[in-house]
Amino acid sequence: MTIKLMAIDIDGTLVNARKELTPAVRQAIQRARHKGKKVVICTGRPLAGAKSYLSALGLDQTDDEYVVSYNGAVVETTSGQVIFKKGLDYAEYLDLETISRKLKLHFQAVGLKRIYTANRDIGKWTLYNSRIVDLGVSYRTTDEMRAIPIIKCMFVDDPEYLDERLTSPLFQTMASRVIFSKTEPFYYEATAAGVTKGTGLAQLTQHLGLTADEVMAIGDEANDATMIRYAGYGVAMGNAVPVTKAEADFITADCEHDGVAVAINRVLA
Repeated sequence: MTIKLMAIDIDGTLVNARKELTPAVRQAIQRARHKGKKVVICTGRPLAGAKSYLSALGLDQTDDEYVVSYNGAVVETTSGQVIFKKGLDYAEYLDLETISRKLKLHFQAVGLKRIYTANRDIGKWTLYNSRIVDLGVSYRTTDEMRAIPIIKCMFVDDPEYLDERLTSPLFQTMASRVIFSKTEPFYYEATAAGVTKGTGLAQLTQHLGLTADEVMAIGDEANDATMIRYAGYGVAMGNAVPVTKAEADFITADCEHDGVAVAINRVLA
């Protein structure tokens, strides 16, 4: 097995439950880089939400280091040069926003630089997401959103409340037009049709002249399953959801026990 690119999710994977990058994980990544491996953050977050970790790993503000962001909707250098981007159109946004109103779910649209909500009652998970990904929140009516490019949309609410409403047939009406994925217990995200972490990682792999067999992907949530399936060597965290573990070639330790370091050191051994 010759791995040249290591794609790593952030939340529940690279970092522990306290959003900390542990010394063991940091050291394993630096060891991989020293051996010539390309380390790529592959996340549902925007670039801004990954910057603190990129900086800690020495990957930030560089033209030849990369991030797959927004669940694969954007592939860019860590200096912000966009290689690939595919967002949602206005009609898709309107229909998703209508579903949120019918089901009484908090909802947000996410652009490259801001989060937008058409509901003045901003939910606590939107505010939490704003802090985590380092994007401000703006109120915009649905009419005002017509001129704003949208990368993805998110239904954000308390986990049990959200899960109860995800059984609604309203989501099936959009199944051919967007990709839905659960990224956290309190997030249900929509990206453009055909856009997943797996397709984003494939875009980057092709850009770098590599093949899937030369890629290792590590993740924990349902949205990581596609990149784990794509990679020649797919790794699920010990804390991963069942659908993601089912796609993996190897199940490593959980994020509280340096699972990323365990997986990287196994490959480098």
